Order: sequence, then C-alpha cells, then structure tokens
Amino acid sequence: MSRLKGPAMSRRTFLSTTAGASLIALHPFSAHASAGQAHLRIMETTDLHVHVWPYDYYGDRAVDTVGLARTAAHIADIRAEASNSMLLDNGDLIQGNPMGDYIAYERGMKPGDMHPIIEAMNVVGFDAATIGNHEFNYGLEFLMNSTAGSNFPFVLANVATAQGAGPRDDTTLFQPYVILDRMVVDGSGNEHALKVGIIGFTPPQIMNWDRKHLEGNVEVRDIVATAEAFVPQMKEAGADIIIALSHSGIGPEEGEMLENASVPLAAVEGIDAIMTGHHHLVFPGPRYETTSAVDPEKGTLHGKPAVMGGFWGSHLGVIDLLLENEGGAWRVVSHESATRPISKRNEDRSITALVESQPEVLEATKDDHAETLAYVRRAVGKTAAPLHSYFALVADDPSVQIVSIAQKWYIEEMMKGTEHEGLPILSAAAPFKAGGRGGPEYYTDVPAGDVAIKNVADLYLYPNTVRAVRISGAEVKDWLERSAGMFNQVEPGTDGTALLNPAFPSYNFDVMDGVTYEIDLSQPSKYGPKGELENPDANRIKNLAYNGQPVTDDMEFVVATNNYRASGGGDFPGADGSTVIFEAPDTNRDVIVRYIVEQGTIQPSADANWTFAPLPDTSVVFETGPKAADYVDDLKSVDVTPAGDGADGFALFRLNL
Repeated sequence: MSRLKGPAMSRRTFLSTTAGASLIALHPFSAHASAGQAHLRIMETTDLHVHVWPYDYYGDRAVDTVGLARTAAHIADIRAEASNSMLLDNGDLIQGNPMGDYIAYERGMKPGDMHPIIEAMNVVGFDAATIGNHEFNYGLEFLMNSTAGSNFPFVLANVATAQGAGPRDDTTLFQPYVILDRMVVDGSGNEHALKVGIIGFTPPQIMNWDRKHLEGNVEVRDIVATAEAFVPQMKEAGADIIIALSHSGIGPEEGEMLENASVPLAAVEGIDAIMTGHHHLVFPGPRYETTSAVDPEKGTLHGKPAVMGGFWGSHLGVIDLLLENEGGAWRVVSHESATRPISKRNEDRSITALVESQPEVLEATKDDHAETLAYVRRAVGKTAAPLHSYFALVADDPSVQIVSIAQKWYIEEMMKGTEHEGLPILSAAAPFKAGGRGGPEYYTDVPAGDVAIKNVADLYLYPNTVRAVRISGAEVKDWLERSAGMFNQVEPGTDGTALLNPAFPSYNFDVMDGVTYEIDLSQPSKYGPKGELENPDANRIKNLAYNGQPVTDDMEFVVATNNYRASGGGDFPGADGSTVIFEAPDTNRDVIVRYIVEQGTIQPSADANWTFAPLPDTSVVFETGPKAADYVDDLKSVDVTPAGDGADGFALFRLNL
C-alpha cells in the first residue's frame, strides 16, 4: 500500500504581518474577496538544477539570469504583500550544473549530509516539492539522502518500489501526495481552515533515461491514470483544493505514458491548479500555441490555471486563486496565472537584473559555492591532444571531434533496448567558436593536458540538450550538402579564391562523424546560407561511405545532435522535428563532462573522416585567429600554409586543394 497515512503536516497559518483587510490595494483578487472568500497565491519554482547562486560555473563568472537566491526576492515580496501564500517546487533540483556534479562525484551524500539546494530551499521556506526526472541521475541512494534533509515534504505518485493491482495499492518511492492543513484569512480578516492537497508526477521515461539506476528497483505508471486513481482518494481524505505538481511539459492532449502530460492531467476532475515544468519554458507565454485545451495568454489548461516558471530560477510562477466557502466546502471562483522574471534583456542584448540576491540564501550555501569554484577550476580529466578550433572550417577538427564522440557514446547507450537498437549511429556537431563576428580571439583553445570543467564551455557554448533523429541515407547526404554551403564555389586552376562564405554561420557547419566523405568545391552549393534550396541538381558531397561501403538513399541511420538542430534550427534536411526518436534530459555539456570523467584521458585527435575533393593546381585562402600558427604544423589531412595578415586582426592562410 501507499506510504501516505493521512494529513502529512500539522496546522499552519498563512498569516503574515500584513492584515488581510489591508490587501485590498495590493491585488485585484483581494479587492474582490469578501467574508467567506480568500485570495490564495501559489508560487512555483521549477527546474532549478542546483542553481542557487547567480553564477555561471562553466564560464566562471557571475550572471544576472539565474539563481534561487534571486528568485527568493520575488518570494519575499509576495509574502510581504499577501496574507495567504504557498511556495512549491516542481522538480529537477539536485542535478544540472557543476555544483550538482561536485556534490555527486566528489563530496557525496551520506545519511545526514545536507545538499546545498535543499539547504537553500529550507532557508527560503518551501511548503512542498515533487521529484523531477533528473533527480534519478545519480542513483536512488543519492536521491534519498539528498531529499532527507528537507523541512518540507516531497511527493511523487507515479514511481513505486513495488506495484500493486492499481496505483492506490503501490508502495511508492515517496508519498504520492500530502494534505497540508492551513489557516487562511478572508476578505474580512477572519481565519478559516483550509486543506490543500499536493500531488506530484515525473515523466515515465525515467526508466529509459536512467535505466542503469532504476531497472529492477522501481516501476513507473502513466501520469494521468495515476492521477485519476489518487485524486478521488485525496478528496475522500478531506482535501479542499488539489494542486498537481507536474514535472511534465505542456504537450499532447491525449496519449499513454506521455513524457509531457500536463494537458491531459489538467482534465482530471478534482485537480484545481497545475504547476508545470520540464520544458524549460515560460507559461503563460508566446512559446505555446493556442488550442482548445491550451490558452497561453490566460495561462490555462482545460480552463484550469497553470504556470511554468522557466528554469534555473529565471522566473517565479504565480497562480492567484480566489476561493469561496459555501456550506463548509471551498471552491475556486476565479484565477490568474503569471510569472515574475529575475532579469530582462535590453534592446542592445545586455542583461539587467530586476532583483538582488537574498543574502541569507547565499550565506547558507557559501561554502558549497566556494568548493564548486575550486572543483570547476581543477582538472577532471586529461586530453592527449590540443582542443582548438582554428582550422575547424577547413579540416576535421579535435574540438568538434570530442563533442561528436561524447554524443555518440551517450546515444549508443540510450538506444539500447529500443526499436532503434542496431541501427548505425552517426554524430553531428559544429564549431561554435570559429572567429567570424566574434573576432580573431573567438576560438576554442584548450592545450593538451589537464581539462577542467569550465573548459567544457569553451568546447560547447550553448545549454542545448541531446537529441537523436532517425533519417535515411539520402537525408544524411542532404544534411551534409546543407552544411557544405559554408564554402564559396571555386573554379579549378585558380589561386586565392576566398574559401568561406561570410553569410554562413559556423554553428551551421555540421561535421558528421561515423561516415567518410569529400566536399567538391568546384560544384555550386545546393543550399543557401539560410537553408533555402538554390541549386537542386548540385552535388558537392562525394564518396559518402559508411564502414567503407557507399551510403545508399534507402539506408537508415540514427544521428546524435542537439535540440536546436533536431527541431529545425538551421533548416537541415532530415531535421525538422518530425524525425526525432529520442529527446534526452541531459545537456550536451553534461554529456561531454561525463564522458571526460569516465574516460580519464580523452583522445580527441581528428580522424580526417571528411576532406575536400582534390582540385589540382587550385588554392584558396581563409582567415582564422593568429594563434592558429602554433598548430599549423600539426595538420596532416590538408596542405595549409601561412599567407600573411588578414583584416581586423585575423591571420590569412592558404589551402592547397
């Protein structure tokens, strides 16, 4: 049976130093509250991913866009202005930045230890929280030890250590729900008892994402079916209102074992409000389309209030409920959903902080922060070769190679036990730091030897997540044709043609590991800089092969990439969102770090799987950073020589084709 045995917490008052009647000028809901009506503000954080401090540990610099310490300022403001408020967290707490990795891989979590995110949440004062998918990344023992120090309950209804005939017969890993006894103040300043039910859910896909930790130890159920079983029980136990903590995104309106099940969850009778997450987006907000079930302007799912408070502490989600008591039963009369950001982006793309960090949150975790800084600044592995991107646009490159290797290593594990197991796996990666508008110093440059966590930001700039697509051999070839738009057409027998198309960004120059191929620069580009089809009959990609055999149009491949590319970023053939077969919960950066930690010493030397097709008596020129001269003698697959100074501090090199 479930471990829940009735109300989980003692009675607690919402009363603050502000009298209920004085709220009339502070919020329209309070202005309308009368005797027997109460305005309840429910606050949500989600996907904090250990971001307590406003700090980018990869970049090793302070930032204004993240951190629970900043979000806590909004929380304090709301508590000061509202007599009735609750603070809930929607999961993904203990993993997601180097502080989380430091605690897991270096310091560990023994029984009785305090995890810094839990320490910070205790200081802020949360009422309840659920478990996200990333809570399972370090194993069950680590999870249970990490959450044991909380001053608030964790709830999770659809993960069980032993399943019974139905959800209500399960022995759940955490209690499936709690009913919190609270005292609310109505519009006339009178106190009333209120029982608030909190139930939590996580994506069933954890059994795939963290199979090595969970298989044989826990089982999962469908989110909606679990809610349909437990919500009536919560009502029977006396819950006046029920709030669902759904660590699940806003996705399809129906389906079984959905990863993103918040929409059908909202349709479950008895649920009054939905806290969503997992998507790392903001709701209400323009990123979601209006449907019969989703209203991104009002912030409702099936007419019920919902909110998603961004990620890493970027926003505080707020749902306002106007409750009315009729005959001893509370009901929701009206509602509003909104979010409060901690920063804003200005027209010049600079960032302005909207709130300051709460000093008590920083103080509680200052030692953890200092230890994390020491961790990211010391070596976690070694590289046997330099990792630089000075020649990433003209030759197979070690800085791109290591990203591809790590992605492929990760996706190979994720494909095990799926219908895609056994298909050849390729990996697509592009050089992010390759000069251009970034200037002559804007290149990856990590010398051979020790590799620190913060060096990974030099290898992978963006917080993308890993994706896998399943595409045909014809789509693989066209993907590479799109990528080959990086280069200008070259007339055979000429000398000094500019190689690189300045309108083509380097982050769209995907190199695909796992196949070999040549790029024929004598041909025009099939695609334009933005992916538009310019020359349908062009054929730059030659001798495309897998394991030494020609790639045919009807062959099938799994390609490891990132969420930006897989969902249509860059308009690459075969990557429009429809071919995605796997959406990883992990960022590409995290995967690279894990790979380096596991390997100890990485061997990122380029394997020259792609080259330019030979063009006798032909040369081209290109610009790169002046420090490229330190590495030019290491190039083996191409004939490159210095050619003097370029413009604006760049160095000019000649490539003999």
